Amino acid sequence: MISGALTGLRAREPDDVPVLHHDLYDDVNTRVFADTRPWRPLAAGSSPYAATTSDDADIFSVVELASGELAGEALLWQIDMHNRSAHVGLAIRPAFRGRGFGADTLRTLCEYGFRIRGLHRLQVETAQGNEAMARIATRVGFRPEGQLSQALWVGGAFTDELIFGVLATDFLPGTPGA
Repeated sequence: MISGALTGLRAREPDDVPVLHHDLYDDVNTRVFADTRPWRPLAAGSSPYAATTSDDADIFSVVELASGELAGEALLWQIDMHNRSAHVGLAIRPAFRGRGFGADTLRTLCEYGFRIRGLHRLQVETAQGNEAMARIATRVGFRPEGQLSQALWVGGAFTDELIFGVLATDFLPGTPGA
């Protein structure tokens, strides 16, 4: 397990899937903000949370360190080892929101990406209006890098996609630039 101050990142276990599916996937209003893929009715047996780590994605379950309870999910996806970059995603279960777990999870995921995977750049994309993700990304050190006009279909309307990025050299002072 990779530990932050409040949360830990560990491998996804089969027992995590139905909990994540119920709390994160079946919450349609939140899910359509968190994922660019369309929400469709899926049984827990075919849940996107059943995915495992692959060559271009590292998938974690997030646990609260104090209790050991499952708090959400986090991942690096579209990992590009040639350019040493990846996209970052996270989702915190409703019962764990508002307690600093999102920022701690993102910070821990960045530590993993930069220190363990040797990445140079991480990127977060989110729908305009997802104030929680924008606030968390900024708090952790991501900078706004751009906005794609009406790039996302969210809840029946097009909305802009906001892009945030952070470099290893900015996140980890003293890190060599190459």
